[in-house]
Amino acid sequence: MGVITHDLEVPSTIPPSKMFKGLILNGDILIPKVQPLVIKSVEILEGDGGAGTIKLVTFGEGSHHKCVKKRVDAIDKENFIYSYTVIEGDALMDKFESISYHIKIVASPDGGSICKNRSIYNTKGNCQVSEEEIKAGKAKASEILKATETYLLANPDYC
Repeated sequence: MGVITHDLEVPSTIPPSKMFKGLILNGDILIPKVQPLVIKSVEILEGDGGAGTIKLVTFGEGSHHKCVKKRVDAIDKENFIYSYTVIEGDALMDKFESISYHIKIVASPDGGSICKNRSIYNTKGNCQVSEEEIKAGKAKASEILKATETYLLANPDYC
C-alpha cells in the first residue's frame, strides 16, 4: 500500500469559529443546502456525531459517485480541527483502501480564516493518483468552502 498526501489552503473572510460551525458542526445540513449537486445528504448511521461516528454521504446529481461511508476520527471544537476517513464507497474507485482528511481552520491576519486541508490517500498496491484527479478534488473542496462562505455572509445570524 502506498500513501499520497496533498495539502490545500483556502482563504475566507469568515472568522474561524463561524466557519467551523458552518462547515463542520452544521455542515451535514448546510452543505447539501448550498451544494446540492455535490452532496445530496449526510446521514448518521452510528454514533452521536463525535469521534467514531459513521456517516453515509450521498452525492448529488453533479457527482460521478453515488455514496461513501466516512468515520469521524477527531473533532476539536476549541482548536477548530476535524478529521475523518472515507472507509467505504464508490469514491474509493478500487484504487484506495481509504482517504483521510484533516481540516484545521486558523485565523488570518485580516480577521478571516484559512481552511487548511490535508488529504491522505492510502492506495491499493502501486495505484497512482493523476494530477487531474488531484486538481478535481481540490476544486470540489474549494467550491464547498466558497459556497459555505457565501451562505454565511448572506445569512450572518446562521451560526
